[in-house]
Amino acid sequence: MSASAQPSTGVTVPFKKYLLTGLMVWLPLAITIWVLLWMVSVLDGLFGSFLSALAAVSSDATAASLERLHHIPGLGVVLVLGFMLVTGALVSNVAGRWWLKQWNRLFTNIPVVKSIYNSVKKVSDTLFSSNGNAFRTALLVQFPRQGSWTIAFQTGVPDGEVAHQLGGDFISVYVPTTPNPTGGYFLLLHRSEVIELDMSVDEALTYVISMGSVSPTVHGAHVNAVAPAP
Repeated sequence: MSASAQPSTGVTVPFKKYLLTGLMVWLPLAITIWVLLWMVSVLDGLFGSFLSALAAVSSDATAASLERLHHIPGLGVVLVLGFMLVTGALVSNVAGRWWLKQWNRLFTNIPVVKSIYNSVKKVSDTLFSSNGNAFRTALLVQFPRQGSWTIAFQTGVPDGEVAHQLGGDFISVYVPTTPNPTGGYFLLLHRSEVIELDMSVDEALTYVISMGSVSPTVHGAHVNAVAPAP
């Protein structure tokens, strides 16, 4: 009997399955490490630029010492985080809040800078304030047409002229795109047109980024609002 006529053992190695399984194990860790290294690189770059500017106006001995600090990896991250912690501690008391008010007043009186500074400050206050409502609630909304549902996040409630013109109980909603949630659409919807979800914001973001392949944890069947029938 020839070698080609020998019976097959029937054992096959699922290379594709193993490859995809290994990729799913290591890809989140690799992306996490990449993002952390990118953040360290950015902060070190900012710190290095500050040291270079400081060395340019310092004596030769001081410039040599600053140059040695420039080559310590990760030092910029530690110093930047420490600076932010010290700043946060200082502005948490009465005197610090007074200096912060003067700082804001200075930048809000510069013609070109004030528009950028005010916009960034309002967004950061909304996103990072402990009493803010941005991205605190995951929602189901009909977008981009009736009968087509997607994940969204409540970012607040309209006020001022917008609230006056709309009337009723409206909320501000952000609909992220997938797989990149940093882009999306801003909508003003009536509260009765959305379904509030029990899942956390992290679970909802994971669901969006994974394009629905990673299902969130099943919570209770409670909803706070039900969309009206078309």
